[in-house]
Amino acid sequence: MAAIRILVGSVYGGALLTARAIRKGLESEGHSVTVLENPALDDITSNDDALLVCTSTTGQGEVPPNLLPFYLSLREQLPQQPGRPFGVIVLGDSSYGDTFCGAGDLLEEALYETAARKVGETLRIDALETTDPEMEALPWTRNWITTL
Repeated sequence: MAAIRILVGSVYGGALLTARAIRKGLESEGHSVTVLENPALDDITSNDDALLVCTSTTGQGEVPPNLLPFYLSLREQLPQQPGRPFGVIVLGDSSYGDTFCGAGDLLEEALYETAARKVGETLRIDALETTDPEMEALPWTRNWITTL
């Protein structure tokens, strides 16, 4: 069974509810899942669990305020995570055009800079197409976990 740490970036609660639904679904299957609502670098440097970013996008493609300190620390300190598996689920609104799901792109780039290894394609959930992001995220995560 896998051990996963979900790094949550949420403004209105959609990404947090999605992360909690993922945790509930995966824990019932025997996986160990930690949801980090206000992650810090210590949350990833003190273990080797797989990382799953589950974030919404704010403003013009920006990282939500609760995830921003983690993101900035990650970019400044670049704690090396060679080969550590990670995946990205990002919630956004495609009406924002080029900045659609931009927070996911920023986190992905930062994790690449630590030598972490991306597993699978990013799941981009468009608020214009779905009102229940967890309905898309849980099946995607179940598939993602098999490729770790």
